[in-house]
Amino acid sequence: MAAAPTPLESVEAAAEGARRALGAAFAAVSVWERERGRLRVLVNAGELAPGEERFPGDESYPVHAFPEIAGVLQEEGAGGSPRAWVETADAPGQEAHRRRAAGLRRRGRGCCVVAPIVLHGRAWGELYVARPVGAPVFGRADAEFATVLAAVTASGIAQTERLEEVRRLAFTDPLTGLANRRAVDARLDEAVERHQLDGVVVSLVVCDLNGLKQVNDTLGHAVGDRLLERFASVLSLCGAMLPGALAARLGGDEFCLLTVGPEADEVVRVAGELCRRAGELELGEGVACGVASTGDPIGPVGSARRLFRLADAAQYRAKGARSAEPVVAGREGGRGRPDPVVRMADRPPAPTAGPGGAVERRRFRGRGGSG
Repeated sequence: MAAAPTPLESVEAAAEGARRALGAAFAAVSVWERERGRLRVLVNAGELAPGEERFPGDESYPVHAFPEIAGVLQEEGAGGSPRAWVETADAPGQEAHRRRAAGLRRRGRGCCVVAPIVLHGRAWGELYVARPVGAPVFGRADAEFATVLAAVTASGIAQTERLEEVRRLAFTDPLTGLANRRAVDARLDEAVERHQLDGVVVSLVVCDLNGLKQVNDTLGHAVGDRLLERFASVLSLCGAMLPGALAARLGGDEFCLLTVGPEADEVVRVAGELCRRAGELELGEGVACGVASTGDPIGPVGSARRLFRLADAAQYRAKGARSAEPVVAGREGGRGRPDPVVRMADRPPAPTAGPGGAVERRRFRGRGGSG
């Protein structure tokens, strides 16, 4: 790995090395894309099954479909190192195990060992090594060895990761690992252009994490940061339920999901699930959530700025009402009455003074012009 000139060639060397070391026919390395809540395969090495590519363009799997991986993510920061585990093609049990077993059978493989790759104390991805049907099944010693190989892989990745540092700093939130506001702006501009060209549905979910200030004031900012990280994981897992969704931290206690393609009703359903899961976190007071989608009656959306204002207004209304469910722009009018969220977005309220005379921080983004 150390001799590999690029990050991709580095993980390719890791996959080949793990395959040989474990006497396997196939190995793959996948990265966890937090902003999309999915494992994306970087390289497949060894004997490829029909349809597999050595460097796949977009072979990915939603994290929420695999409870073992989701468990690794949810235990981040709790201490200890995640261990590898073995799956077989005839595994009974829960749906997730049956799904992995079915995947093994479909590709003519009898067993696999899966080892989480942890980098800088955070789950980075997984090392997956498989043997064909008829070969000896991996045992406990193999799983322990795979855990060591994953640690070696993490060290190699760390050496080449610096090549990508500038790009990550430009488009990634350093605390949560989600996309940042710059990434959202770029993606949303492209999405609105597509909407104007072919009518694709573009939806934006804007969230405000309730109770963060109280957590910071009473328990300290380190605990507040942990709350932000835990909610970011929840947001990423929910975002994975929507194909191609981008999960991002806009700044402070504000987050968002951006989707291109899924219908508005499906986005609202996932936003409701997000609210439910956020309410179950051991810290904070849940989340205020607003949704704006071009699939709803919100009027023409000619700019990213307008969609942001609509989602922001919906979130503002949800926060004011302390709603446990998302507020959706375009759905609160009815019977010929104007929707209050759309009206609020088009005519943002003037700033108000908060405690101690401070001006309320909330502003609707891009005030002025209907976009």
